[in-house]
Amino acid sequence: MVTRPTETESLLTPAEVAAMFRVDPKTVTRWAKAGKLSAIRTLGGHRRYRESEVKELLGDVIPAQRSARD
Repeated sequence: MVTRPTETESLLTPAEVAAMFRVDPKTVTRWAKAGKLSAIRTLGGHRRYRESEVKELLGDVIPAQRSARD
């Protein structure tokens, strides 16, 4: 899914998203292809991800990890 970001919205590179989730950047690309995360393509064809969407997904993942440990 390719959409246009608003002008003030922060975009993250695959490496930045990968660092937040502690996964490989290729995993982030697979998530985008699977529809778990929407990617925006730059003019050069590089993927970028909305910071707000990434943080929302990260918020969903972290509570699930905490409850699994309890």
